[in-house]
Amino acid sequence: MVSELAFRNIDASPTDPVESWPYEGLVTAIERGSLSDWRRIAAAVRRAPWGPVARGLEEYATYGEETGVAELMVEAVRRARAAAERADKAQVSARVRAAVERSGLAARRFAAEVGTSASRLSTYCTGAVQPSAAMLMRIERESQRLAADHDADTSRPNDRGHGHP
Repeated sequence: MVSELAFRNIDASPTDPVESWPYEGLVTAIERGSLSDWRRIAAAVRRAPWGPVARGLEEYATYGEETGVAELMVEAVRRARAAAERADKAQVSARVRAAVERSGLAARRFAAEVGTSASRLSTYCTGAVQPSAAMLMRIERESQRLAADHDADTSRPNDRGHGHP
């Protein structure tokens, strides 16, 4: 489907990336665009859920006409942000799991090393609870330290049983 959208008095073309459109272009596309234009806007929102296009849609929704298109665009923002937050949370829990594994310790012992309980660490690993930024930094830092200590211990020759003091 080819768009018939035209911008007037705007230094942009409807064929330009949506992210480069000024706010007036976004309004024109919402009010006079077609399905292909709205899909492009929704795709831009998925790429940057808190970016200028998403913020422009939110601004439009505060004073623009209450149309089905505007409502759908705001819903696209909401869904894109929810998906981005789910992905971020999954990434954080994966980082915690990787840190525990890298440490070489059992989860209970690792939890004690970072100053939390085993049950709380478990909630971080599953993604049920997100650690604070400070706790995530501590988890990763301690994991690296413990892994380095473990590597240093295993690289030293074992003197036991060789008659050395």
